[in-house]
Amino acid sequence: MRLFIAIELPDDIKKALGRLRIDIPGARWVVLEQIHLTLAFLGEVDESTAALLTGELSHIHMPGFKLRFSGTGCFPDRRRPRVLWIGLEPEPFLNALAARVQAAVLACGIPQEEHPFSPHITLARLKLPSARESGPFLEQQINRNFPPLSVHEFILFQSKLTPQGALHTPIQSFSLAVAGVNGQC
Repeated sequence: MRLFIAIELPDDIKKALGRLRIDIPGARWVVLEQIHLTLAFLGEVDESTAALLTGELSHIHMPGFKLRFSGTGCFPDRRRPRVLWIGLEPEPFLNALAARVQAAVLACGIPQEEHPFSPHITLARLKLPSARESGPFLEQQINRNFPPLSVHEFILFQSKLTPQGALHTPIQSFSLAVAGVNGQC
């Protein structure tokens, strides 16, 4: 099964992110219901390894936290944008969670790409020549009143590829400490 670990976003934030969409020919915008913050993409994992992974992930204990959005961007760069995203302000608890998830994944023998965690939420994928028309999206100012995201759990998802796009199904959620423990939520 094809797996990833992510933070689910509440509907109000998904709707707010949907308002950032602009008309870019050829852009494939992520379906609002599927928008999430990926902590680790695992790819194909057999059922026994997935069971081992759920055990490892259940040992992650840390407080909940809040995330704030910081602006729009793209990968790999502005000259050749292929992915449009919204970024997040630096948050030590998010980085710690991502590191612990990575350690759990590696402990199960699941290989991971070796690149630093770059917290972002993918909103669209581009094909050329639409990449050249992404400037207005990248110039958007993110309103300081954009709602913060309270994080109380992370989820192991299965992703099934279909002709209509990927379908994400939660397999198991893992709760973080009760809100307010660290004074942030």
